[in-house]
Amino acid sequence: MNETGPGRAAQGAATAPLLVLALASSLVVACVAASRVGSSAPIEESRATWRPGPETSWQWQLTGAVDLAVDAQLFDIDLFDNDASVVVALHAQGRRVICYLSAGTWENWRPDADQFPTAVLGRRNGWPGERWLDIRQLALLGPIMLARLDLCAAKGFDGVEFDNVDGYSNSTGFPLSTQDQRRYNIFLAEAARARGLSPGLKNDLEQVGDLLPYFDWALSEQCFQYDECEALSPFVAAGKAVFVVEYKLDPQQFCPAARALGFNAMQKHLDLDAWRSVC
Repeated sequence: MNETGPGRAAQGAATAPLLVLALASSLVVACVAASRVGSSAPIEESRATWRPGPETSWQWQLTGAVDLAVDAQLFDIDLFDNDASVVVALHAQGRRVICYLSAGTWENWRPDADQFPTAVLGRRNGWPGERWLDIRQLALLGPIMLARLDLCAAKGFDGVEFDNVDGYSNSTGFPLSTQDQRRYNIFLAEAARARGLSPGLKNDLEQVGDLLPYFDWALSEQCFQYDECEALSPFVAAGKAVFVVEYKLDPQQFCPAARALGFNAMQKHLDLDAWRSVC
């Protein structure tokens, strides 16, 4: 299990209710589209066909105001904590933007937290206010996740990072199987693609072989620390980007191996603020 706690510093931040955002989605889409007209660095490819290439430089920031000055082609930022204006600003600079959302845990500070039935809430996953979800109950979880993806698309994001999609290998409080996880992850990937969003596989290294056809790229935390990076090689062989973050290892301890494997790796603080040290 990885150690990251994305978005914890923003738990108390005030966010607009999801319903209000959904009702305003058409206006947001219009604003996003309008902002790209006449931009000094317009996004030329359609969102429906884009996916990050193996050499794509990237930034992953889930806490604090997004630092737009970071020199990266791709930004991975929180879905709820960032308005469409942040996506617009990054697109105006020619950047691509991915929305982060937790698809496998309930977070009590999110604007849609009250939409999760008690029946799907499992054990705490080690972070305050966060609990594992019973991913077998798609009839209950599916509509919530689809609404989140609708919001991601409405804000103009280009792709989506699904976090905590490896519950089957953790102590969730539910008897989740590898088949349960595979079914859920494929559901998420196909729902993202149907909305023109490029889906990324977060961790879940044991199922790379099964899930590779459904995901456009991969993001792994601490695979060098735990000596499990080789599992991501099929993504590279398929011409798909692999992004890696290490928290405890210094760059000189993993960068040579990352370059040899064809990964885009960097060291980050555990709270995923703007700081980074790129290989």
